Amino acid sequence: MGLRRKKAVQQSRRTSSSTASRIYSRDNVARYAERSRQRRRGRIIRRTVLGVLLAFLVTAGTATAMWFNSIVARLSDAGIITPELQAVLVDSDVAREPFYMLLLGTDGRPGETSYRADTIILARIDPTQQQVTLISIPRDTRITYKGETMKINAAHTEEGAAGMVEAVNELCGIEISHYAEISFDGLVQLVDALGGVEVNVPDEIDDPKAADFTIEPGLQTLNGEQALAFCRSRAFADGDYTRMRHQRIFVAALANTILNKTDATQLPGIIDAMADMVATDLSLPDILSLANAMRGMDTDSMWTANIPSHAGGDTYINGVSYVFVHEEELEEMMARVDAGEDPEGPQSGLSLDSGSSTTIGDLSNNEASDWANGTATTSGSSSEDESAE
Repeated sequence: MGLRRKKAVQQSRRTSSSTASRIYSRDNVARYAERSRQRRRGRIIRRTVLGVLLAFLVTAGTATAMWFNSIVARLSDAGIITPELQAVLVDSDVAREPFYMLLLGTDGRPGETSYRADTIILARIDPTQQQVTLISIPRDTRITYKGETMKINAAHTEEGAAGMVEAVNELCGIEISHYAEISFDGLVQLVDALGGVEVNVPDEIDDPKAADFTIEPGLQTLNGEQALAFCRSRAFADGDYTRMRHQRIFVAALANTILNKTDATQLPGIIDAMADMVATDLSLPDILSLANAMRGMDTDSMWTANIPSHAGGDTYINGVSYVFVHEEELEEMMARVDAGEDPEGPQSGLSLDSGSSTTIGDLSNNEASDWANGTATTSGSSSEDESAE
């Protein structure tokens, strides 16, 4: 039986002479040349579009990086956020765990090279529970720092932010993770950049030393100059203690404005404005993460107190007036704060313990005279009274 030969592949695929004549006829040369030009033109257009898109992305990325770097450089003012400060701060995950942050307001003005810490507030922030505790520390608090007796704000004068953090850590028995500082001028600009801050003002502010205008009590939107006067005035029976209460009220109102009254899409612009007025070690991603974690919080429920202390005729040393700390009461109060509990701390220098929960809402609902005279009512005392009936 003979073998059947396979037809050659080339032969099986050979095009008939009539078909070939149709494809390769001279009449079709112009048509195929035009198609070739269209294909080349299409490739050129696609490459051009891709090139423009790539250039846009690179340019946008560069602009974003420049904006980011500008924010970081301005926030981390090298004259304030020093390596010495970074060395005394402890690490924390600001969006996932409680941490302490020191807030400082200074009396510096543009062009001044020497200034004092005028406002000292220790904040414990718990992003998991959206709970904040604000503890005021009088600027004249007597401390022993590196073997020397001084007012606590002198630690800032001598060694800057690092010295202040070390002094507060030692005084309160805690470890601070983050730091923020703002000057009088910066506060005015920040409030105005936000379009004002709504504050429930508990007392009339009529203090020529703080401002040449009067602020009436009640819920109202304060501009920058009004906010500064509200935070600076101490023309009250218990002076600095009223001023510290007002400062805590304002910090809560500022947080409420940024977290709850501002659209999230406006946050980058707000941070951009803040970068010219606030110095902090917090990174931009940490600020955004923390703001996202705390959005929606009830700022009226922030716990608030000042350290147990007093000032009077018996608190002078070598002719210098100090505020003396009640150390045992402070230790007990800070143990509650550190545990995430109500500090149950005083709101005035005339009593050691408020005896009940005190919130920002309570501060706004009582006048300075109520706290000075011990007649203030709080949400904690109201609930205790109701439960006792």
